[in-house]
Amino acid sequence: MQPELLTSAIQPSQPPIDSWFEYPIRVQAHDTDYSGNVWHGNYLTWLEEARVECLRSIGVEFADLVAMGCDLPVVDLSIRYHRPLRMGQVALVKAKMLAMKGVRINWDYQIQSPDGQELYVTAQVTLVAVDRQSGKIMRQLPASVKESLIKMSS
Repeated sequence: MQPELLTSAIQPSQPPIDSWFEYPIRVQAHDTDYSGNVWHGNYLTWLEEARVECLRSIGVEFADLVAMGCDLPVVDLSIRYHRPLRMGQVALVKAKMLAMKGVRINWDYQIQSPDGQELYVTAQVTLVAVDRQSGKIMRQLPASVKESLIKMSS
């Protein structure tokens, strides 16, 4: 891999409006199974890391959500494994909020090679806002969070 590609592949990017947020990863030995391929569950960790970093890039800190009494658990997940990532490879986890319907937030993901030539995983995730104290679905998102998400989706 060329040095300039590797350098750009390890820095997250802020999403332009209606675009993908890019979160770089490098496959470590502990991410793989006995065959040297990434264990299937580790892809989910990278999807969540990308989503949390994307939210941070627009000013929504997960710790602040928790302090407001809000949690955003996954209520629906669809993932398709196209080809395996292997130990030592660098890839980009691309995340994009698709829609916000009330307190439901839909995200789309791709994990691909830094040059975009190889597609490893595609996924869709639905989150729902839940009151941390009662465990019940909230009637609405906290106002500051909703405003940030609306700006990101418009």
